[in-house]
Formats: sequence, structure tokens, C-alpha cells
Amino acid sequence: MKDLKFEQKGSLSRTEAAELLSALATALRRGGHVELELGPGVLSMHVPDELRSEVEVEVGDGEIELEIELKWSTTQAKAAAPKSKSGEAPASSGD
Repeated sequence: MKDLKFEQKGSLSRTEAAELLSALATALRRGGHVELELGPGVLSMHVPDELRSEVEVEVGDGEIELEIELKWSTTQAKAAAPKSKSGEAPASSGD
């Protein structure tokens, strides 16, 4: 089961499609937080430095479909062990 799904379908001019992709590219370049205006609202999400991608092109029935998919995990990596001021990890108690 998905935690959340947002889907928006509609028609765009070529210029509007370029503006949407450009806004996404600019947000990705700026850092880990992406905000995109989609219809009447704003989609806001955190994007990590590393992503998985898939590009798919289908041609048939008089149409071309181009899908660009970006995926990333929503789970955070395990935190590193805290370091002391000397830069060494604290000794374990051995319990």
C-alpha cells in the first residue's frame, strides 16, 4: 500500500512542459528540498543527493509516450556512531 499518491493529468503546451521540467531541474540543483507548483497547490518534498532513474519511451498507436521516473528511499540511513571531541568513537560498555 502506498503512503501517498498524487497524480495530475492534463494538456500542456510545449512551453509549459519545458517550464515544468525546468522548475524541477532548478529545484534539484539548489538542494535537497523541492517545491513545485502543480495546479492549485504546491508539492513539497525532500530529495536526497542520490537517486535511481528510469527513462522509458513507447511508440505505438499513433502516439509517443516518454516517461522519466526518479526514485529514492524515504528511510534515512543509519546514523553514524557519535564521535568524541578527539574524533574517535566512544568505547562500548561491552554489556
